[in-house]
Amino acid sequence: MAGQTKVIPGTAAPVAVAEEAPLGDLGRRLAARRVKLGLTRRQAAARAGMAVTYLGYLEEHPGAAPGTSALMKLAEALETTVSDLTGGAVDLPPGTGRSGRAPQFTVLRPGECRTLLAMHGVGRLAVSTDSGPVIVPVNYSVVDDAIVFRTARGATPSLAAGRQVAFEVDRIDDAFSQGWSVLVRGPARVVTDPQEQRRLTERAYSTPWAGGSRSLWVSIDAFTVTGRRITV
Repeated sequence: MAGQTKVIPGTAAPVAVAEEAPLGDLGRRLAARRVKLGLTRRQAAARAGMAVTYLGYLEEHPGAAPGTSALMKLAEALETTVSDLTGGAVDLPPGTGRSGRAPQFTVLRPGECRTLLAMHGVGRLAVSTDSGPVIVPVNYSVVDDAIVFRTARGATPSLAAGRQVAFEVDRIDDAFSQGWSVLVRGPARVVTDPQEQRRLTERAYSTPWAGGSRSLWVSIDAFTVTGRRITV
């Protein structure tokens, strides 16, 4: 790939900058991971032993191409892997790493489970259908302790309405061989009241990732909430 060499403020060595299309989403991944850990840019740079101006350059310029040494320092500072930062693990399922040494398995308290659920994201909906049980991913929100999501009429997630379902969310940290999971069980229903639909729309964390017309609101009452955590 054609490129040019520049010296970025705060660095001692030249940095290669691509002249063609951006190489990927490294900057966005760096910033997202840093924010998730609650770190300022200056704090993250200090952890990685690099100038804050250089980290700012990496976050703000999609064509930046840091060397392997810088990526390894950033991965360690942000408690992740080089593969995750560079997008190499995008199409891999979580948990491809090896298990940790002497892992500890603990049961989460109900309050911890609800705190983790309230982070929002993508969960797995398990529902019985006429052809057998099906598990599908849905991006959800938590409103008034209920799991809510939008779907399309006739789509698989809409089949949850009027049934007892299971809903699971989890987080696996391959870099540290640890993670957690929360399981919710309860009845699902379609939200038909216009006022409640508007309220859910206003308070929803995100619109459906799948796009399209998905105006059917489904709510799951969390009758049973359990969770587990694995630490090393």
